[in-house]
Amino acid sequence: MNKLRSRLLALALAAAFPASAADIMLGAHDNKVYLDNGTVKVHATPAPDFITVIDISSASPKILAKVEVPTSIVGPPFSIAMTRDQSLALVTAAQKVDPADKTKTIADNKLSVIDLTAKPPKVIATLEAGAGASGVSINRTETLALVANRNEGTVSVFTISGKTLTPAGKIKLGDEKSGPSHVAFTPDGKRAIVTRDGDHFLSMLAIEGTQVTDAKRHFGAGFRPYGVEVSPDGTFAVAANVGRSVGDAETLSLVDLRANPPRVVDTIALGQTHEGLTLSPDGKLVVVVAHNGSNKKTDDPFYNKQGRIYLVRVDNGKLTRLSEAPIGTWAQGSAFSRDGKTVYVQNTVEQEIQVLRIEGDRIVDTNSRLKVDGGAAALRTAW
Repeated sequence: MNKLRSRLLALALAAAFPASAADIMLGAHDNKVYLDNGTVKVHATPAPDFITVIDISSASPKILAKVEVPTSIVGPPFSIAMTRDQSLALVTAAQKVDPADKTKTIADNKLSVIDLTAKPPKVIATLEAGAGASGVSINRTETLALVANRNEGTVSVFTISGKTLTPAGKIKLGDEKSGPSHVAFTPDGKRAIVTRDGDHFLSMLAIEGTQVTDAKRHFGAGFRPYGVEVSPDGTFAVAANVGRSVGDAETLSLVDLRANPPRVVDTIALGQTHEGLTLSPDGKLVVVVAHNGSNKKTDDPFYNKQGRIYLVRVDNGKLTRLSEAPIGTWAQGSAFSRDGKTVYVQNTVEQEIQVLRIEGDRIVDTNSRLKVDGGAAALRTAW
């Protein structure tokens, strides 16, 4: 009966998934762990991790498909990357349940390749990156993918040919505690910027063709730089600093990529514990997801029931805080719609995707929610 039900579900998803999807968003969902009054615990009998393929072409997002694949809530919520034609997805897994002690997790190194054009979408390859494989990105020409490995101080390089990925070495940036967390390409594909939350550096990589090397430019942003995104025109990057998570306001940093050498030119304080961030498609706005103490014990003096999302303008080398709105508990990834007017946020404890709107200089909750049956983690689009 279970096999029949699974087959019927697969057929239904295949019928729902369009041959040429207009606007697709991917969500990663970790079913291994959960938050119990501020403590992360491992499920006794965890369901499989998975990603969801979500149609965001209309005002009401709709789940088109679900693909079982290992992933993780640990690390910045950039564990998914998608090609610009929305045909291929890459998913990393930073942690897995420890086979020797199923109450704990240990570092994982999996990189899964998913064919989004298959009906239904399916995993077509599983590769090894490095220990603690976290943030993953694909260059615009879709010839290279990079994976930041948090538990070994490296970035893995993969060449891409069609739907085939081939390992092409690693770049060592620091020791195993340096914590490379995410890596983002510049639009011309000639550089990439890596966050290192373990030793508080940003690092530049130099890229020529499929050759990736350490550019030897390591510079500071804030305490524990975590997520990073590069503007569509390649002139700047924004890095969210996760901080110490002890109640203080943390920072968002602006990196001038036109400067020689690149450097941080502005930093502003926002809320507690910056988990995710996303630039708008035009590069004029950035949203920052903050836990705001929602992941702490209820008797902690810095506990808050809800997280916060911050809207910030990027203009002429300056960051300007515009507005904020409440979001869910232990929130993770975020994404903009293609037109830059809608923002989506993964609320982990609520197991939902929250929908917000940009109205002038304000970010406003629409009270729309899309339920998902797993711990909501990363969220990415092709743009």
